[in-house]
Amino acid sequence: MSTMPTYFLSHGGGPWPFMMDQVGHLYARLDASLRAMPAQLPARPKALLVITAHWEGRQFMLSSSARPPMIYDYGGFPPHTYEVQYPAPGDPALAAQVKQLLDAGGFPAVLDEQRGFDHGTFSALYPAYPDADMPIVQLSLRHDLDPLAHVQVGRLLAPLREQGVLIVGSGLSFHNLRAFNAQGAAAARAFDDWLRAAMALPAAERTAALLEWEKAPAARMAHPREEHLLPLMVVVGAAENDSASVPYHEDAFMGALAVSSFRFG
Repeated sequence: MSTMPTYFLSHGGGPWPFMMDQVGHLYARLDASLRAMPAQLPARPKALLVITAHWEGRQFMLSSSARPPMIYDYGGFPPHTYEVQYPAPGDPALAAQVKQLLDAGGFPAVLDEQRGFDHGTFSALYPAYPDADMPIVQLSLRHDLDPLAHVQVGRLLAPLREQGVLIVGSGLSFHNLRAFNAQGAAAARAFDDWLRAAMALPAAERTAALLEWEKAPAARMAHPREEHLLPLMVVVGAAENDSASVPYHEDAFMGALAVSSFRFG
């Protein structure tokens, strides 16, 4: 079976794929990049493992329902966006396998049969898999947001790539909601320039740079809290020796912000 790459996806804001008649002009490039993702893969994945910025636990947690419900974890959007469905199946066997990998590696994980799909998952994946026919397991962040722990978890997940599992980190390369406009433009550009340069470094240097991300230009302006950056740590750990490419970048997301997505392998 072909080795799957890993992805870090900048997932946009809220339920945007279900509002394209209103916001399509803002999301055209992101939408196109997500729609293109399946054709970039060496084969159709067996399942997706999504590290979502919108779920944290004291330990790493895994969605383990065969039929995950929906979580509308946003506010202020049109009424119909609280009724959208993304009925992709879960994969309890994969969730159990991931738990076993993490437990054996010193990161005890918890299975959660109640956890549904948050918008970091369904908004990112709807453009790529609109038929919702791809089994999905979600992996939470650990609440302490320790970069090294998340890289180490990624390393433990690496064998799944040989088994047809596509590992996706869903976050955003710039996530300061108080400056999600022209006010954040300079910080977004400075951080995104650093981030793209760091991802192009040789493997050991790339990981070292990520572990010290707070030293990057405008780091805390770009990420006052780093939960939307941490999924990148996991997918880098899972593809630590693979080169990076940039399947999505724009300098004027939402009219002003530099943002990027990354592929490894």
